[in-house]
Amino acid sequence: RFHLLCVLLCCCYLKITDELFSDEVLNPYCAVYMKEAIDTDKGQVYKQKKPTMYPPWSTTFDAHVHPGRIMHVMVKDRTAELKSEATVALDSLATRCKKENGKLEIWLEMKPQGRLLMEAKYYLEKSGERCKRNRRGAIKQAKVHVVKRHEFSATFFPQPTFCSVCKEFVWGLNKQGYQCRQCNAAIHKKCIDKVIAKCTGSAINSKETMIHKERFKIDMPHRFRVYNYKSPTFCQHCGTLLWGLARQGLKCDECSMNVHHKCQKKVANLCGVNQKLMAEALKTLFTPTVWLLVADMVGVLWEGPPEVSRSTPEQASEEPLYAVPKKDHQPKFTIEDFTLHKMLGKGSFGKVFLAELKRSGQFFAVKALKKDVVLMDDDVECTMVERRVLSLAWENPFLTHLYCTFQTKENLFFVMEYLNGGDLMFHIQNCHKFDLHRATFYAAEIICGLQYLHSKGIIYRDLKLDNVLLDSDGHIKIADFGMCKENMQDESRTSTFCGTPDYIAPEILLGQKYNSSVDWWSFGVLLYEMLTGQSPFHGCDEEELFQSIRTDNPVYPSWLTKAAKDILVKLFVREPEERLGVKGNIRHHGFFSSVDWKAVEQRQVAPPFKPTLTSPSDCSNFDKEFINEKPRLSSADRTLINSVDQTMFRNFSFVNPGMARITAH
Repeated sequence: RFHLLCVLLCCCYLKITDELFSDEVLNPYCAVYMKEAIDTDKGQVYKQKKPTMYPPWSTTFDAHVHPGRIMHVMVKDRTAELKSEATVALDSLATRCKKENGKLEIWLEMKPQGRLLMEAKYYLEKSGERCKRNRRGAIKQAKVHVVKRHEFSATFFPQPTFCSVCKEFVWGLNKQGYQCRQCNAAIHKKCIDKVIAKCTGSAINSKETMIHKERFKIDMPHRFRVYNYKSPTFCQHCGTLLWGLARQGLKCDECSMNVHHKCQKKVANLCGVNQKLMAEALKTLFTPTVWLLVADMVGVLWEGPPEVSRSTPEQASEEPLYAVPKKDHQPKFTIEDFTLHKMLGKGSFGKVFLAELKRSGQFFAVKALKKDVVLMDDDVECTMVERRVLSLAWENPFLTHLYCTFQTKENLFFVMEYLNGGDLMFHIQNCHKFDLHRATFYAAEIICGLQYLHSKGIIYRDLKLDNVLLDSDGHIKIADFGMCKENMQDESRTSTFCGTPDYIAPEILLGQKYNSSVDWWSFGVLLYEMLTGQSPFHGCDEEELFQSIRTDNPVYPSWLTKAAKDILVKLFVREPEERLGVKGNIRHHGFFSSVDWKAVEQRQVAPPFKPTLTSPSDCSNFDKEFINEKPRLSSADRTLINSVDQTMFRNFSFVNPGMARITAH
């Protein structure tokens, strides 16, 4: 047995006070170096043997604990310049975790300044046992909004920040705004459609400046000069404070704009122009059709009003191609209609509860998402996708059914069927692996659910043991649709990096555009785990794991049947178009020769395992870690919630017809 740490670097607060660092760190990122103690003639030195990791904020990575092993964390800015650093001995971190019942949350002091919030979890791992035994959350790359060549992404502002468009304060304590990764301009999320100037990089002799000169006669460079500010002042480009005691920034003699020295070359030549008013005026003057006609006639290279682009007529195609049940004349629900009995699960997203509908006594699983977290992670659209897919799932017996959704000022609620049989991760931990008959049964029902999603143009993207639940009879239900991608018919491709590390397909790791092929790779990993009790690909950390997925061939135990090995080999083909499920009919493979697919689709095949249950509210098949916690909703930050634009969730609430039938009884 050896030790393992699961580490989460949440965020970094840096306050630059030294004159050498007069400019604050924008968009800091971390580099993690794992170093080993080596004895030499000159004493003990630390040597790095593994590749440097660059974990995004609020993501986890694993680190094995060895004597003398340290974790060296460096925080750098966009220019890769070192701003702060800290060193942690992993064995001492593990010792502190053990004293705190295996979990620890600490602020790590950085040098020369700043601190970093770190969460660590400590556990033991048997030789040959891999990280898949421990539940791991899915990861997803940050969403980038491209507007006028700006690359805006949701950003954590550790200090007061002002919007460069409307000049008002960006409220909130989390990722409450957007910041351009190229020019660092900070804006409200609500102001993204009011951005007039393209991202310039440099305003001097830029293409944008030349276009303004030639097409619109707009060339109004600012007249900046160094200025000594006697009171706290904010940069009107990146929105953050001008640090220092003297000569903190530049002020324009004409429009009085204040900016950092480093932001001077990133400010567009729009001296005296109010972007917000101009955007509103253009919106009033030009309808989308008129603007496009004018643009075509005069050969305008500027992109026009913020809401208008040449892709406007295609916007409708972004809506899902399946129907969502109507919510007209349906009863409405609130959290007061339910009694929360137990907590079934918890994550950064929120919590899942066992809840009883007071008027009928029926039990449901209620998933509560915190709106502040949804907004912080820029996941509003993912939440709406989950709602749409769940409502579609009503038509298929192998997908978790959604009864209704509703919301409060602080939370979003999904009321789903309560599947008290537990998930496959819970059951495989108890029996190590499934016998051939049981694994074949689960695999066949999973295929039915997966192919149904694909037929509707949906890629699932997070198939894993944790997301396959059992009902009271032992039939499977696929759950958790937050990673789904809609409108993926025919030749459609997407490129978002997402999924749970052990199950991610190689084409995703290689940055290639992909389709439903990624689900069949994940299905292969899940099938391998059910048959062998181990993961097919291994690594002490994500870097090694991803390298294994890209290059290694799994080891197939000699006791696997010929058909079982053959289907796994064909599912682990790294060329997506040649992979089983994409090429050929997986139902016709010899592994499923004994399966009556028509009977499977109608749930007429008796499950090989039936969960032991004592009542409809039985929670014995869920992790005790959550069951023993008090079932209560998490409180949100009032200041942040009061600043939330609630219209972003206006289409969230609805009631499925099945819920109306239940309440009628």
